[in-house]
Amino acid sequence: MQTSSNPHAILLASPGMGHLIPVLELGNHLAAHHGIDVTIFVVVADPSISKSRLLGQTTATLKPVNVVLLPQVDISSLVSPTASVVAQIAAMMRAAVPSLRAAISVMSTPPTALVVDLFGKEALVLASEFNMLKYVFVTSTAWFLAVTVHLPSLSEKERHEHRVLKKPLKIPGCRAIQFEDTLEVFLDHPNQDIFPEFARLAFEMSLADGILVNTWRELEPSTLNELLHNKAFGRVTKVPVYPIGPLVRSVRQSLESDVTAWLDKQPKESVIYVSFGSGGTLSAKQTIELAWGLKLSQQRFVWVARPPADNNARGAFFNSTSSIQDGTPDYLPEGFFTSIRGMGLIVPMWAPQTEVLAHESIGAFLSHCGWNSTLESMVNGVPMITWPLYAEQKMNATMLAEELGMAVRLGPREAGTLVEREAIKDVLMGAMDVRHKGGKMRARAKELRAKARKALTTDGSSYNSLSQIAKEWEFRLRHLSNKTLGA
Repeated sequence: MQTSSNPHAILLASPGMGHLIPVLELGNHLAAHHGIDVTIFVVVADPSISKSRLLGQTTATLKPVNVVLLPQVDISSLVSPTASVVAQIAAMMRAAVPSLRAAISVMSTPPTALVVDLFGKEALVLASEFNMLKYVFVTSTAWFLAVTVHLPSLSEKERHEHRVLKKPLKIPGCRAIQFEDTLEVFLDHPNQDIFPEFARLAFEMSLADGILVNTWRELEPSTLNELLHNKAFGRVTKVPVYPIGPLVRSVRQSLESDVTAWLDKQPKESVIYVSFGSGGTLSAKQTIELAWGLKLSQQRFVWVARPPADNNARGAFFNSTSSIQDGTPDYLPEGFFTSIRGMGLIVPMWAPQTEVLAHESIGAFLSHCGWNSTLESMVNGVPMITWPLYAEQKMNATMLAEELGMAVRLGPREAGTLVEREAIKDVLMGAMDVRHKGGKMRARAKELRAKARKALTTDGSSYNSLSQIAKEWEFRLRHLSNKTLGA
């Protein structure tokens, strides 16, 4: 193998845009601002995903980032078709390890470090095989990290009181998790395959050389401090935790679309942007109630309206296609298009979210509260209306509404509950009323915008975290080079 003057980092991304985008942006920042050679390996579930599409999701770098799509894997013999999404992703990542091993073995430049996201823990064995430092990248909050690493320490009594008696789940030094906001891992699940996956993940993180988190120090100072010093978290307190966010896509100034053209015609901060992410779906009945709630509110809106999926909030998780359907969606109420003419814009399947949220006409974001979308809202100073669907999204909604004060809650607190149009109307009107709740939310969102943007600028807290990581990798590279010369 040839040597390089720069450390070479391998990043591994698991399926789902919520995992892909922050890994791509992490690679971009390491290459563009910290002198790291970066190769990103991607495990994809959607056959329509291409390398060019992935590169289009991220900022153009000052240095090239090499993106490699690993061969698709067949998991039909590994997990049941009814297995949880967590179990399916874990199976994909396990099946992809041989391809990743083969790709690393033929690299001309020896890799210095391996960074995997939450579901890539199966690949950490390769760090030892190729003498790499190993890191786990948590693409969510420090609060979610705290819950994950504390999970194996929970007693059966604590789990029973939370799952069955619906008592709050206490997390050392952090906000407790209310039962209505809990993670699927703590619930009675028809496929009891989630808890072991998270328990193994917590153990693997305790053996890592570092944990990267897509947050910033000023956003979650108390939780980050607890992770570093509270002995209740066990061995993880000995692992450095690096807040490196907010890693989000930058606005493409040259991008023009029908959506941005429509927004150009609207008054400043007058439009509600409605989107449930690349994987989220509502039921058919809830879709109709949301449609009429938007109409009754008399607020301008842009709605990315995906086809409904009953009893499956993750209905589009493994299908991240960005194609636009032809014609009028038949899942919206008859006469709806005519009734909203001049007031709303329906966008089937996909919209340029980064550019939409950066547009001056956007006044609020009705969101599923996925962490990518949440961070994009924060860096643009857009207050939120929360409608969490799955994963840690209810925890995010609680943080946004109750701790940060930049959001109001709307979505159902209990699964299967229908939110009716009148309730939707009232919340939307309140969120856009700048004289009352809406005004306070906007002011708070703009305060957070300034702090979020500062974190990744030169000498910002997250910039410094990435610089520290880069220095550790440079030290490792020099150490290995000296050993080779002395051999």
